[in-house]
Amino acid sequence: MTRVLIPTGALGLTYDRDALARGVANGPDIIAVDGGSTDSGPSYLGRGVSKYSRATTKAEWRDLMLARAEAGVPLVIGTAGTCGADSAVDWLYEITVELATELGQKLKVVRLYSGQMPSAVAEALQAGTVTPLSGAPLVDADTVRSCTNIVALAGVEQIRAAIDTGADIVIAGRTTDTAIIAALPIARNCDAGAAWHGAKVGECGALATTNPASGVIQIDFDETGFTIEPLGRTARATPYTVSAHMLYENTDPFILYEPGGHLDVTGSRYTAVDDRRVRVEGSVWVPGLYTVKLEGARVAGCQVVSLTLLRDRRYVENARIWADDIANRCRQIAADRTGLSQAEFTIEMRLIGQDATLGPLETGRIVPTEIGVLSIVTAPTEAQAAEIGKILNPYLLHHALTEDEPMPTFAFPFSPAEMTRGAVYEFCLHHIMALDDPMAIFRLEVTEVGHG
Repeated sequence: MTRVLIPTGALGLTYDRDALARGVANGPDIIAVDGGSTDSGPSYLGRGVSKYSRATTKAEWRDLMLARAEAGVPLVIGTAGTCGADSAVDWLYEITVELATELGQKLKVVRLYSGQMPSAVAEALQAGTVTPLSGAPLVDADTVRSCTNIVALAGVEQIRAAIDTGADIVIAGRTTDTAIIAALPIARNCDAGAAWHGAKVGECGALATTNPASGVIQIDFDETGFTIEPLGRTARATPYTVSAHMLYENTDPFILYEPGGHLDVTGSRYTAVDDRRVRVEGSVWVPGLYTVKLEGARVAGCQVVSLTLLRDRRYVENARIWADDIANRCRQIAADRTGLSQAEFTIEMRLIGQDATLGPLETGRIVPTEIGVLSIVTAPTEAQAAEIGKILNPYLLHHALTEDEPMPTFAFPFSPAEMTRGAVYEFCLHHIMALDDPMAIFRLEVTEVGHG
């Protein structure tokens, strides 16, 4: 049997310290925690930074380093620093070095880098070893070369290679959410289908329980299946909560693709062991071509935003007409005065309180008391975006619905009204790369840190 302790769905989201202590007392074989994902958009990968505060990350990582020392087992984090870029791995490594000194720990720390050179990926695209997944954007070699960061999602083979160094701590770049949990059970000859399935269920900590905020869970893997147990006092795992997690961030509730094959849970059986634990058997791992997913982000332009508040009833009722009229007028004016074609910049008007989230898909047409008009200008350079933002300014402040009515005045909550967001990023890779050797594009760096 292999016991994996999972403290939380992501480092930085906090967790139950008492439940973590119970998990350590239960004697885990490894502590595995996720560090991030693409959930928060492309900027973090594009810039190679974490979205979580350094202070929070250090505080939570400190507790996990103490838990690791008490349990005497490896501590593994995947997708370090939200995005898993090489710079984010180094960021968490610096925190680890600081903590090792402060805690008086002597550690073998292994960094698993998954960052890729855009030029090398561009060559692989041209050679046909990089291919698009369903729904991938059309890209060419120049698009790939324009990426500021590209990462490959590591699987169990790369995590196992890091663990096999005898590491106390593994700080991994971008990984699949499941790899850090499945790696040790598979290395110890637990059932591969169970390892991947249990890892999928446990990827977000207690999300697959009745109390998702409780965080800490443990999963026991063996030769025929796995058993999941939440460690929070009020949390329970049920066949429903466990089986439902295959739907989480997955288009097929029965099939999950990972590097080197796919998981099939069509025949899985979910059984309540008691009122807290669930046993799962019958999951199948189907080996296939070894591929890793690539994620890449690049600069999409520079952005300036402003916020205008409408409270006059007539303008609130006609906010979309008012906003579209301003946008259409200013697109032409901006093109005339900046020398940019209208294809080179965008002006968006999102109506907060009406349709800012869904836009034209919004169905509930309730007239609110007020509407916030969020104007978003995106242009090739910061100066051009700022110029267009200022062209919008007098219209947002005084534009009337009709020409024969008194000039209105609306409210800007900030002065200056225009706020510069700097460079904005877009995802531009949703592709896979075929590998003959799983370690071919990944790198390990082993370092002794701290002192005993």
